[in-house]
Amino acid sequence: MSRAWFITFEGIDGAGKSTHIEGLADWFRSQGRQVTLTREPGGTPLSEKLRELVLHQAMDPLTEALLMFAARREHLLQVIEPALARADVVLCDRFTDATFAYQGGGRGFDWRVLQTLEQWVQHLPPAADLRQPDLTVWFDLPPEVAAQRLSSARVPDKFEAQPVEFFRQVRAAYAKRMQEMPQRFARIAADQDRPSVWRDVLQSVAERVHESR
Repeated sequence: MSRAWFITFEGIDGAGKSTHIEGLADWFRSQGRQVTLTREPGGTPLSEKLRELVLHQAMDPLTEALLMFAARREHLLQVIEPALARADVVLCDRFTDATFAYQGGGRGFDWRVLQTLEQWVQHLPPAADLRQPDLTVWFDLPPEVAAQRLSSARVPDKFEAQPVEFFRQVRAAYAKRMQEMPQRFARIAADQDRPSVWRDVLQSVAERVHESR
C-alpha cells in the first residue's frame, strides 16, 4: 500500500459522504499510511476565501465556475500534488466532478467550457495527462431523500437551498461524468443505512487498493 492514492468523495448535498470520509481516513491510518484529508472548494487559505464567496454570494454561472477552478488550481499546487509526491493517501471531499455536476448540471453551464477549464487547470507539466483521482466514490442519493435529510440541517448555503429539480440535474450530471470515465468511479447507493453504506465504501476502496499491488 506504499503508492500514493488520490481518492475523491462526491455526491449531492445530504448524501452523507463527509461522515464516511473520516472513517476511511482512519482505516488508511490503521494500515500505517499517512493521510491528507482536504476538501473543495477549499484546502488552502486562498481557496477557503473563494469557497465563502462561491457558497454564499449570488453570481453569474461562468464567474462561479471560474472561481471553482481558480480555487482548485491553488489546491492542486499547494496541497494535493505535494502530498502525492510524499506518497500520501489524499482524501478529498469533492473535486472536479462536483463542478461538472453543480455548475454543468444544476446551473446548466456549457459542458465543453468546463472541459476546457479542466484541461487548463489540471494539466501539470511535465506530466502528460491531466491530474484526475485514482478513485472517485460517488454517493448516489435520490434528490427527494436528500431534501428530507437537509430539512433538519444547519442554515443551508446557496446550493443546499436549491429546489429538488436542481438536485435531479446534479445527480444526472454525476451519472454522465461516471459514464465518461467509468474506470475511476465506484457508485455507492447512499439511501441505505449508515453501516451498509460504510461497508460498500470500504469494500470498493479495499478492492481497488488490492488490485493495484
